[in-house]
Amino acid sequence: MNMLKAAIVGLALTSSTTLVRADVITDWNKAAMDVMKAVNVGGNPWTRSMALVNVSMADAVNSVQNRYARYTTELPIDPNASAEAAAAAAAREILMRQYPGQKARIDAAFTETMQTIPDNPARIAGIALGEKVAAAIFAERQSDATNVPDTYRPITTPGVWVPTTPPLFPQYATAKPWGMESASQFRPGPPPALNSALYARDYNETKEMGGAKSTKRTDAQSDAVRFWTQANLAPAWYQAATEVSARRGLSVAENARLFALMSMALANCFIVDWDAKFQYNSWRPITAIRNGDQDSNDATERDAGWQPLNATPMHPEYPSQAGINAGAARGVLEPFSAMGLKASSRPTFPTRACRAHSRALRRWTRSIKKCESGAAFIFAIRSKSARKWAARSPHISWPIT
Repeated sequence: MNMLKAAIVGLALTSSTTLVRADVITDWNKAAMDVMKAVNVGGNPWTRSMALVNVSMADAVNSVQNRYARYTTELPIDPNASAEAAAAAAAREILMRQYPGQKARIDAAFTETMQTIPDNPARIAGIALGEKVAAAIFAERQSDATNVPDTYRPITTPGVWVPTTPPLFPQYATAKPWGMESASQFRPGPPPALNSALYARDYNETKEMGGAKSTKRTDAQSDAVRFWTQANLAPAWYQAATEVSARRGLSVAENARLFALMSMALANCFIVDWDAKFQYNSWRPITAIRNGDQDSNDATERDAGWQPLNATPMHPEYPSQAGINAGAARGVLEPFSAMGLKASSRPTFPTRACRAHSRALRRWTRSIKKCESGAAFIFAIRSKSARKWAARSPHISWPIT
């Protein structure tokens, strides 16, 4: 079995992966994933919950150690509290508020963490502090507009049938992002015009490389495409962060910062991307290629039976979610992975994406463009809007001196 296939088998469900080095931060990331897996949460709400958990843990740790800027600053610093207890209590508080039906699972994880922390006044103070921090962050995010009613209006001609499955979480297009002015702050320009040479080039490449029956796509490219499905778009990057953390031997404060930045970045991807998707409402390749005779472009030929390799997600095409996730995750991981990280001899696929030099990261990002799934066009994957703000995230980014 080659390295990529082994990675696909081993990381299909990130929550089942054995961690190389665990601490309270990675333990509670795994606990959060297990809780959401049990209640079948995915996509946009999954990334929101992970951000709530990780930002709360980071603020709890820094309310004790005061090493990095906090997302919310109204609570005082308590240097006598246990940072580990504060982080665990913050994560537990968020998960209990989000998923009360999973109380037994959450309590079991908390009990396991408490067994590693001395039973003393510092632990008691840490628990109380973590709960207060989580409550403050949870309250602040209640106005993020992710739970407003779904009022998406399908575009149709009166009396003409259209597919009746609603798009996934259209309300996230107007939600409040983490640490940004608005969801449209880094909105990319529009996709290429249908009658342009660029559109025709990418149309034909996607048609040729992304079709279910493509004869041009290699087995390795097909494996990569099948790996980067909705189930792995965000979890695989958390596994990459876990491996970076283990190899660098990050402290609790450093780890909390890494995972808070990663979780905010990925949560914002599912907001800024949705803003652009529903702004441009661009058709998917399966629609475009089956209607290639209606795009006013002589260089595109219709294929009435064309099917993509991967299932087409229920939201507009441009820009690509996988591409934005990769750009944002790379922006967060590069500073951590570029300083003294030694690549293993047989790294898993996400580790290859997070090696100690940006050249490898750039190669991986380019590989996404080549391994087409047929669910998006090449131009949708080129969007760099998320990378722009990932490098500028104002929260938890700078040490307090």
